[in-house]
Amino acid sequence: MKKIFLAALPLLLFSFVIPSSTAPTMKAASIYQFKVPGLLGGTIDFSKFKGKKILVVNTASKCGNTPQYDDLESLYKQYKDQLVIVGFPANNFGGQEPGTNDEIAAFCKKNYGVTFPMAAKVSVKGDDMAPLYKFIVADAEKKGFSDPIKWNFTKFLFDENGNFLTVFFNGDRLIPNNPNAKGKAAYEKLLAYLNH
Repeated sequence: MKKIFLAALPLLLFSFVIPSSTAPTMKAASIYQFKVPGLLGGTIDFSKFKGKKILVVNTASKCGNTPQYDDLESLYKQYKDQLVIVGFPANNFGGQEPGTNDEIAAFCKKNYGVTFPMAAKVSVKGDDMAPLYKFIVADAEKKGFSDPIKWNFTKFLFDENGNFLTVFFNGDRLIPNNPNAKGKAAYEKLLAYLNH
């Protein structure tokens, strides 16, 4: 009996040790696989957004682009039957989102009446980039958008099947009658996707 145990011991030990270089890694195949903490608790489950387009935005409260919260809220109210917007507060650019989750939530509600889903504060760039943003950036880069997150309020659009469509950059205010030609083109592009 002792000989059988000793002969089986290496196999038993090997079955519990997998070298890290050969350990399988799980990569998300779809945005629908992500669940993220909400700004005031709870979970934002992206699988619940199947059938709608999704606009993912990195936000900040002390940025020149912060008034885009108004733009996003207007879009959300107008198109919420076909579009969900998910905001991700991030402090990656100029320290422009220094607040806690509670402070950010109070700011968004008081100043902009934000009702679209807001995630807990994350990092959207660098070594500590949130897994969802790693996925989004990789998707965008496959479509030719190199290093797509340049600043706060970069917006990533996904179709109703969870496929990446495009990036709207931080300066692209998604508002009707935008006086800026680039912003106007971005808004018209978004409407084309929404009406498709």
